Amino acid sequence: MSRGRVLIIAGSDSGGGAGVQADIKTVTSLGGYAATAITAVTAQNTLRVSAVHPIPVEIIEAQARAVLDDIGVDAIKTGMLGDAMVVEAVSRLLDSAGGVPAVIDPVMIAKGGATLLASDGLGALRTLLIPRATLLTPNAPEAEAITGLNVASTEDLRRAGEALLAMGARAVLMKGGHVPGTRVIDLLMTPSGETAFESERIDTRHTHGTGCTLASACATGLAQGMLLTDAVARAWAYVQEALLRAPGFGAGHGPLDHGWPLRGKA
Repeated sequence: MSRGRVLIIAGSDSGGGAGVQADIKTVTSLGGYAATAITAVTAQNTLRVSAVHPIPVEIIEAQARAVLDDIGVDAIKTGMLGDAMVVEAVSRLLDSAGGVPAVIDPVMIAKGGATLLASDGLGALRTLLIPRATLLTPNAPEAEAITGLNVASTEDLRRAGEALLAMGARAVLMKGGHVPGTRVIDLLMTPSGETAFESERIDTRHTHGTGCTLASACATGLAQGMLLTDAVARAWAYVQEALLRAPGFGAGHGPLDHGWPLRGKA
């Protein structure tokens, strides 16, 4: 299996639970190599995002090109992009990266409610990034925002996933954590079929960064040469265990235990 070089284009989380910090921990724990292009610096903890400082788009692009030109990449993962100008820059970077897999996590709103994608970025996301996505990983609210469809059930997830495939994504992982019920069902959908990932809902407030973590874990598998379904299955199992082993930090939405594979399951 290839070591797997993953370029992460996303925002920084000072609390370490989400954003590039969660991404780096995830890629490293799964045996990959993480490089980053930081799109914004945030002041946040488990309770809230209290400040956001966007990075100039030319610096974002320069960070990514520095990595592409020297280290190289086997997959690219995107998170918080901020606005349309950054989305446009990322689309250019994807086109110049030689067709490596792109995992697009359409981050729009932080766990605490802060907006992480400006309104002009949504249209750019639809037209520029979704058609370039090897894998798109929306939760239910993100799927609603992108497609305009109501997503309140697993069947709604499936219908929204079909709409996203029709918009050009090669595969979508429709995350069911926001869908009510005692079980959580995520759907991996491609034009050739569907795979469901299902478990009992874990009753915990320590869910900060689950979306970032899952997308980065998927990107690591693809960077290491795994087939899509296998990469998603490993990522899904990794996040489940990280949730169960959450360290309990913070008074709000606490972080996961990203490093558990390095210590084993004992």
